[in-house]
Amino acid sequence: MSAFIELKDVRKVYGKGSGEVRAVDGISFRARQGEWIAIMGPSGSGKTTLLNLIGCLDQPSSGALVINGTDTATLSRSELARFRSETLGFVFQQFHLVPHLSALENVMLAQYFHSMTDETEAMAALKQVGMDGRAKHLPSQLSGGEQQRVAIARALVNDPRIILADEPTGNLDAENQKIVFRILGQLHEQGRTIVMVTHDENAGKLADRRLNLEHGRIKQNLVFSAEENQDFDEVLEHLWMRTEDTSHDFGHVEAHEFTPVQWKRIVTTMEGIGLVTVHDGLEEFTPKGEARARDVIRRHRLAERLFMDVLNIHDEDEVEQSACKFEHILSPEVTDKMCTLLGHPDACPHGSKIPRGECCEEGRVLPAAEAAGVLREIGARS
Repeated sequence: MSAFIELKDVRKVYGKGSGEVRAVDGISFRARQGEWIAIMGPSGSGKTTLLNLIGCLDQPSSGALVINGTDTATLSRSELARFRSETLGFVFQQFHLVPHLSALENVMLAQYFHSMTDETEAMAALKQVGMDGRAKHLPSQLSGGEQQRVAIARALVNDPRIILADEPTGNLDAENQKIVFRILGQLHEQGRTIVMVTHDENAGKLADRRLNLEHGRIKQNLVFSAEENQDFDEVLEHLWMRTEDTSHDFGHVEAHEFTPVQWKRIVTTMEGIGLVTVHDGLEEFTPKGEARARDVIRRHRLAERLFMDVLNIHDEDEVEQSACKFEHILSPEVTDKMCTLLGHPDACPHGSKIPRGECCEEGRVLPAAEAAGVLREIGARS
């Protein structure tokens, strides 16, 4: 892999002797240009320290940080400041906007420290995040979500190749979280490299890769393609159906057309990441694998009901193919909306039980005005 960001045995140590604390303890990894990486882990695991090192806000105690071929340890303080302003854009949980400056002036302030201010470019950055209409407002006149969008515009105004985000939605409600993640997704599509610290599992799933930290070390660093994840889901779905009908010998390959060699390879990988265990040649769910299988089955069977009951599609092959697609792409939020729209059905059109979700337990009812919006959202994903 051609590295755009590379850390080589990086350590950050505070204190000495018995009081020594290794906030980052020998981390090595490489990131491609345009990759989105989520740094995850519990509090105190070293996430923010690692992000600060990548952002050149702090220097490693040992090891090397190379960004786009530049060894940052070779740069003087002024050179490092210039490199940071030209290469990196920062988005923090606390928005760090200057209270007496307007949104536009806050964005222009970042230009001032980079080179020279340009109001047209600053307005363009605000427009990119949908805040050009609020350019003259002070931070106190903006909601939390709006302030974060201004902060993202400030990070973008100097056209950085890398966006570093530290819990960028930590102070936002669910609706504004979606807006911010949509903006980050658009930046990712533009080819910018994103390194994001988050504790949110759903946020982590948006990234190309997740680095799970524990006590300053990478505990897990796994990357799987969409196709590989689809294979995992199909194996989990197959195992779920096997538990529902123990009288039938499903075999390993008849349901999803895996060869025995493919099945073994996929199951071995799934065992390694904790989705299944294998005893005497028989695959069994782990709690993690069972939860993921339940979600896959629920999405598939709800989609079947949607196509037949709401969209009046009764061609079984078409319904099955469409449901198979939806079982891999629908988010938990859209799945719950679909379930609520359908009235929390107990079974699919063929009589197989649909696993219940939180929305079922709470007995949510979808207002009629929202139903069309849900259908449009589902249609946009199809």
